[in-house]
Amino acid sequence: MHGSGEEAREQFALLNTPLGQKWSGRARYAAAMYFNKRGELSDEALEIYRICARMDGEDPIAVLKSQHVGIAWLNRLNEAYQ
Repeated sequence: MHGSGEEAREQFALLNTPLGQKWSGRARYAAAMYFNKRGELSDEALEIYRICARMDGEDPIAVLKSQHVGIAWLNRLNEAYQ
């Protein structure tokens, strides 16, 4: 995750809302929109989060990987998790 600030940390935490939790897909999508507006997430990757938004149990990261979309974003997430 690039940038700093409490808002970015909060949005990053929302990206990690547990799968299957009610409304979790929408929370992840809202956070993805935040990072898209900052130029950190591509429009194509945001579309994956949008599609997954109504499916609380669907992992947008797995979809991004399977579709080979958002490679720069995935790399950024990997860095943040290390």
